[in-house]
Amino acid sequence: MTMTVSPESAARLACRASGLADRSLTQLHQHATSVFLLAEVGVVVRVSLASQRQRLETAVSLTRWLVANDFPATEPVDVPQPLTYEPYVVTFWRHYPQPMDGGAPPAEHLGALLRALHAMPAPPIPLPQYQPLASLKNTVDSSTYLEPDLRAWLASRREELLDEYGCLDFPLGHGHIHGDAYPGNTLWAHQDVRLGDWDEAAVGPREVDLANTFQGVRFGRTAEELDTFSHQYGYDIRQWPGLRVLCEIRDLHTLGSYIRRADRGDAAAAQQLSHRIETLRNRDDLAKWSPA
Repeated sequence: MTMTVSPESAARLACRASGLADRSLTQLHQHATSVFLLAEVGVVVRVSLASQRQRLETAVSLTRWLVANDFPATEPVDVPQPLTYEPYVVTFWRHYPQPMDGGAPPAEHLGALLRALHAMPAPPIPLPQYQPLASLKNTVDSSTYLEPDLRAWLASRREELLDEYGCLDFPLGHGHIHGDAYPGNTLWAHQDVRLGDWDEAAVGPREVDLANTFQGVRFGRTAEELDTFSHQYGYDIRQWPGLRVLCEIRDLHTLGSYIRRADRGDAAAAQQLSHRIETLRNRDDLAKWSPA
């Protein structure tokens, strides 16, 4: 008889294999990744799809190097990882308790972190080349939820944006990038701020790391926040004509996790997915979206 492995059972198996007692395991949230907390030992357990193993190996190696070189990345736990329990792969990270009465750190902190990250020498870890919307193609093609007309529209829109991306010039140049940098991926660490979620680290145009924060106007980010973010980074990407293309690529990229959740029967994700696609098809750049 074949045992069905759930995200929670994968987390528990990985904990036991790593010598970590799993009795305090509780789920923090679930979206693209299932995230659990081992409160007794201050460890966060992240459960991802096994197809992400190579990226997670890179994320663990990269963050170890960053922390060793005094960059405030979230720190992987010192155990052999990642561990695979098909169809999942598990990683362990230090837990940074967040203030009970506050949200993510203000965007200005991310601007300073990205300025420091982009100024660092190239890491001695092989990073993949940034490929916009590569994962979305597989998600759309394999979806059991999407109707044929939506599948066709998403494929067509993806190609349009990739054509526009191919015509861009990038004044900040290419180098190592976080790949998924936005204020929601920063964490308070007492009075300091750390940058987490390194699964999409790559070599690519540095503008990619800036654009995601500007796409956040869909979630209520203000002009003042964008001003302070730009000031801390030292460059205002709003003066560059390619910002629109990167924001629209980010818009489309965000659909992937909602499609996968809708495939699993998540009604709330399906509703948000429908809203986002409708606003994109109507070219409504000011429509507000709900976060995951």
